[in-house]
Formats: sequence, structure tokens, C-alpha cells
Amino acid sequence: MELILAKLSVSVGMVLGLSFLAERAGPRAAGILSGYPLGTAILLYFIAVEQGIAFASESAVYAMPGLIATLAFLYGYFHASCRLARLPVIPQIALSSLAAFAVYLAVSWLFQLTSMTLTQAAIILLFAIFAALVLFRKIENVKILNRVRVTKRVILFRAGLASVIVLIISGLAAWIGPRWSGLLSGFPVALYPTMIILHFSYGAAPVHTLVRNFPRGMGALWTYILAVSLSYPVLGLNVGTLVSFAAATVYLITYSTFVWMKQKSVRPIE
Repeated sequence: MELILAKLSVSVGMVLGLSFLAERAGPRAAGILSGYPLGTAILLYFIAVEQGIAFASESAVYAMPGLIATLAFLYGYFHASCRLARLPVIPQIALSSLAAFAVYLAVSWLFQLTSMTLTQAAIILLFAIFAALVLFRKIENVKILNRVRVTKRVILFRAGLASVIVLIISGLAAWIGPRWSGLLSGFPVALYPTMIILHFSYGAAPVHTLVRNFPRGMGALWTYILAVSLSYPVLGLNVGTLVSFAAATVYLITYSTFVWMKQKSVRPIE
């Protein structure tokens, strides 16, 4: 019971923080920060608690191709929502989600058929991130101008959806094995509920901005998963998690600083 409560509390805090950030700092910032290892870290941690370090380390290898499935999920949602733009918002969200889930499961199924090493998984994911950056670059960045009032219903929806996803995936780990557990740990636990809220409240455009910017922050996820695979067997669960978070944080700070300096250097002199 204590473990379930821990999963719920961490999931709720994670999703609420990201969705509030999307409304206040903008979907562009939220998209980049969605690459921070939130949902993946929670799932790998609780999988290690329940199934052991060795199981979680093997799952972490397949979390990398799981993130490729997540990129496919986002691209599928983007394309479906563009083609369904004339529909009312609720059918648009439902059908876009179905298309995205279908793509996600298809890509995950293909990867679970293949055995791969940590090095192979890491290289494949790097190529996929680069391809996504090129593929998503034409999506327009937009800002949220008129924020909706955050009600109890909105908060409950955000928290509930993330909690259900975390409980299902971590709970099924023993039955589906480390390969599928790793693939599913790449699912955008924090990002997907935020996408639905933004789509329902503001339309598809802010969601597309999230999709465009998500690959830009994925280096933090890549760094975290690589660190988990290497550190869990040596340092243990808690210390390994802290070290992995530190590595991901260093990446994200470095990347954000680089982007800020680049924007400053190209700013026109008045």
C-alpha cells in the first residue's frame, strides 16, 4: 500500500508541475523540459524496487528504443490532429490519441523482437533524436495567450491519468518481462496528460509546439537512461538514481545555456 501511495504522489506532482509550466512558461519550454527524465525515472525506479536491480538495468536498455516509440507517438498525434482539425475538439483528441497509441505499440512491438546491447540502443536513439529534430523543425512555435482557470476537475484529470499510467506499467512489469517493461517505460507519462489538457483548453497548436520541442530536451533522457544502466549494478538503486539525475541535470543546464547564448548572439543590435 505504501508503494502504491508513493507512485501516486510522485506521479501527481510530476504532471501538475509540467502542465502548470506549459501554461505559464509556454509550451516551448514545457516541451524541452519534458525531455527531463520524469516518467521514465519513476517507472525504472519502481520497477527496480519491485523486480530488482538486474531487471531494471535490462529494462533501461530497452527504454531507449522505447523513446523512439515515443517520438513516433508524438508524430502520429501531430499528423492525426492536423488531418482531423475540422472535427469538434473531443473527437479530435480521441482519434488523435488512438492513432498515436497505434503507432507507439507498432514501433514498440518491432523493437521487442530484436535483441540489442546498451551501446546499440544508445546509438540508435541518438540517430532517432537527430531525425526527429529535422522532421519536427517546420512545426510552428506558438504561445498560450488566454489561460483557462485551473479547476479541481482539471487537476484531478491531470493527476489521475498520470497515476493510472504509472500504476499499470510498473504493475505489469513482472508479467511482461524486462524488454517490454523498458519499452513501455519510455511512454510520455508526464507529457501525454499535458497534451490532452492543452488540446482541450487551447486547441492543437500548443500541442504541436510541445511535439516540436520535445526532441530538443531528449538528451537528458538519453543521459539518464545510460547512467541508470551503468550505475544501478555498481552503486545501487538510490545512489544510482541520484547520480543519473545529476547527469541529466548537467546536460539540460548545458543545453539551455547553449541555446540562450546562441539566441543572444543572433539578437539584432538596436
